[in-house]
Amino acid sequence: MRKAITDGFRQLVSRPIYILLMVVVPLFGAWFFLDLMEEGLPLQLPTAIVDLDHTSTSRRTARNLAASELVDITYRPESYHEAMKLLQQGKIYGFFMIPADFERKAVSGKETTITYYVNLAYYVPGSLSFKSFKTTAVTTQGSIMMTSLVSAGVGEQLIQNMVQPVVTQSHPYGNPWMNYSIYLSNSFVPCLLQLIIFQITAFSFLQEIKRGTSVLWLKNAGGSIVKACMGKLIPQYIIFATVGMAILSMLYGFSHFPVNGSMPGMVAAMLLFIAASQAFALFICCVIPNLRFALSILSLVGILSFSIAGFSFPVEQMYGAIGIFAYLLPIRYYFLIYINTALNGYELFFCRWDFVAMIAFLLLPLSMLWKLKRYSLNPVYIP
Repeated sequence: MRKAITDGFRQLVSRPIYILLMVVVPLFGAWFFLDLMEEGLPLQLPTAIVDLDHTSTSRRTARNLAASELVDITYRPESYHEAMKLLQQGKIYGFFMIPADFERKAVSGKETTITYYVNLAYYVPGSLSFKSFKTTAVTTQGSIMMTSLVSAGVGEQLIQNMVQPVVTQSHPYGNPWMNYSIYLSNSFVPCLLQLIIFQITAFSFLQEIKRGTSVLWLKNAGGSIVKACMGKLIPQYIIFATVGMAILSMLYGFSHFPVNGSMPGMVAAMLLFIAASQAFALFICCVIPNLRFALSILSLVGILSFSIAGFSFPVEQMYGAIGIFAYLLPIRYYFLIYINTALNGYELFFCRWDFVAMIAFLLLPLSMLWKLKRYSLNPVYIP
C-alpha cells in the first residue's frame, strides 16, 4: 500500500497540470465567484422611463422610481418604440411607461394604465427591475387614491386603512440580507470542485490503460486493484481536502457567510463530499474504462450539475424524469446539508440521510472494480 501511495504522489508531482487543476483552478474559481458577487445583490440596474404625460404626478412617479437602489434610470426615451429598441439592444433591462393624460384621468377617476416591460432573458436583473417597477406602480396608485379621498373629505386614518388594510412584515430567514452570493457561491464553488475531481480521478486511472502501463501499475500494488486504486485516490484526496478546507475558509472566514448550524458539520460534509465525488468518478471509470468516453460523460454530468442539482431551479418543480437525476449526484446531498445546516440552522440529526447518501457513494465502485482490473490486465485502448 505504501508503495502504491508513493507512486500516486509521484504521479501528481510529475506533471504541473495536476497541481494547476487541483489547487489553482478551484481556488481561483472561488475567488472569482466571491469577487464577482461581492455586492451580494445587483444594484443600479440600467433602466429607462417613458413619460408621455409630463405632469407633476408623472414627474413625482419618476422620482420615486429613481429613488430605488435597484434601478438606475439611464435613459428617458420619448416613445415606446425608442425604449423597446434600447431593451432589444441590451442597453437596459426594462422600462417604465407613463401614458399620456395620466394625471387627468387618474384625478378624475377614469381608468388609466401604467405599463412596464422587463427582459427576463436575464433572470436576476429582470426580476429585480420588475420588483422596482411594480413597487413604484403600487405606490403611485395608493398616492393618487389618497389624494382623491382627501379631496372628498375622508379622514386620514380611514384613508390609510382603505389603502393598506393589511400591513405585512417581511423577515427573511437564513439570509436576511438577501445576498445572492451567500446562496450561489456556496453552491457553484463546490460544484466546480466536483467537476475538477471527476476529471482528475478519471484521467489518473484511465491514462494507465491508454498508455499500456496499467499492468505495471497493478504489479506495483501487489496485484490488488483495491490497493492500486487507493494508491491513487489517497494522495488526490489529501490535496482536494486541503483545497476544500481553504474554500470553506474563504466562504465562512474571509467572506463571513453565515453558519447558523454546526461548522464541524459543514467541514465533515465537505470532506465526505470530496470522497463521494472521487468514488462516483471511479465508478464511471469501472463501467466505461475508456479515457475519452469516461471524461466526456463526467464532463457532461459535472456541467449539468449546475442546473439539475437544484441551485437555480427547485428539483421538486422539475419534470420527474429530469429531477430524479439530481439525486444521483454527490453535489445534491452536499447542497442539502448546506441549506439545512448553514442557512436554516438545523441540527445534524435532520441531515443524517444526506450524510448516509454520500457514504453510499463510497461503496458504489466496489461492485465494479473487477471490470477495471480486467481491462488493466489486458489494456486495449479504443480511440
